[in-house]
Amino acid sequence: MTRKTLFVLFAFCSFSALLNAQPAQDKAQLEKERQAIQQELKEIQSMYNKVKGQTKQSLGHLNVLNRKIALQEQYLNNINREIRSIDDDIYLSNLEIYRLQKQLDTLKAQYARSVVYAYKNKSNYDYLNFIFSANSFNDVIRRISYLKSYRAYREKQVTTILETKDLIAKRKQQQLGRKEQKNAALVNQTKQVQELEVQKKEKAAVVAVLKSKEKDLVKQIAAKKKRDKELNNAILAIVRREIEAAKAKAKAEADVKKKADELAKKNNPSTNPESNPAVIPGTISTGTPGTTTSKRNEAVKKPDSYLDLNAKDVALNSSFAANRAKLPWPVDNGVLALRFGPNKIENTLLTFDNPGISIATPSHGEPVKAVFDGEVSAVYSLGDGTAVTIRHGKYFTTYSNLSGVSVSKGSTVKTGQQIGRAGKDDDGTGGQIDFILMIETRNVDPLPWLRR
Repeated sequence: MTRKTLFVLFAFCSFSALLNAQPAQDKAQLEKERQAIQQELKEIQSMYNKVKGQTKQSLGHLNVLNRKIALQEQYLNNINREIRSIDDDIYLSNLEIYRLQKQLDTLKAQYARSVVYAYKNKSNYDYLNFIFSANSFNDVIRRISYLKSYRAYREKQVTTILETKDLIAKRKQQQLGRKEQKNAALVNQTKQVQELEVQKKEKAAVVAVLKSKEKDLVKQIAAKKKRDKELNNAILAIVRREIEAAKAKAKAEADVKKKADELAKKNNPSTNPESNPAVIPGTISTGTPGTTTSKRNEAVKKPDSYLDLNAKDVALNSSFAANRAKLPWPVDNGVLALRFGPNKIENTLLTFDNPGISIATPSHGEPVKAVFDGEVSAVYSLGDGTAVTIRHGKYFTTYSNLSGVSVSKGSTVKTGQQIGRAGKDDDGTGGQIDFILMIETRNVDPLPWLRR
């Protein structure tokens, strides 16, 4: 086989491997993402069905519907990406089939020329004459080797032609499969677009009803703002208390160390400046007779965080940070109802800030679990519910609107351990908890820290 033919075969093998690997990876990622969206859609649909038939429209109704629409749009985007991936795969596959066909035509032409040449010359100069016309024994060996190589080349030509035909047939069969997948994706796309339009119409109807009851909404939002402010102030007081306790502990440990150092100097005259004239006060002796090294005592540097000093807190903080995007949700069947930060009600001027995230559950009484190892800093009443704040080093998680609590202040908790149960939402139709994450006194969005 010629070098050119070998190079062409190698190039096509590499191209085929790349073509097969990339779509498979993309498809697996898309499928994984789609399953996660479908699971959350299933959970939120169950919750939405409970409020869908009610005549009373509320913020809870709108929040669940908003989340459902957002998931529906993600699902539709996933389908669109799948269709684009299939289109790219079909295009590349068509290109490969075209090139394989060109290669097959070239191989057939080369084989035809070799067959014609062999046929024209077989009677004039057959194999035996070719061998016996050699000038020496070594020349005979070379001619026999050449004939074997030529025969093997002819056989390889046939094999390559057949393999290329099989590869083309395989690619065409794959094309049919990908086209069927595209047709199924297009049908699903149409279905999901229609579903999204229905949900948007339902949302518009809910927003219209809520807008007509704007005074009631103002009262609901005012009550939420008041409750959030009280909760945030309570958490800040807890965090500051923990910081002051850690600061006092650090100071006590520093005082103990200072007294121990003074006692050691007093008991060891060689290190006491007053009993050693060769040592200047405020400097450190090298301990070598006749020589001293001056080094001013450095001021004690204030730590960046008193909650990141002892070995236990350092390890806990490092472990918590390493588990970003891996923390479990505080409830198993919860869905996001309100996001962290600014929230706005459509077609109104009503806005409010959420200090954490609000998670809706199918019903009240659902188990609420700690998202990480830690120690319960406080258990306290807030309005009609109870809140639990857990310290994880310098990180603090708070679980509010609990209907029951199964831990007490000072308790040590583990990841996934139940700490209470979800209370009722504002409408009394389902359950809800407010989950807040703080790094010392700073509120942060918990969503990027949770696994999903």
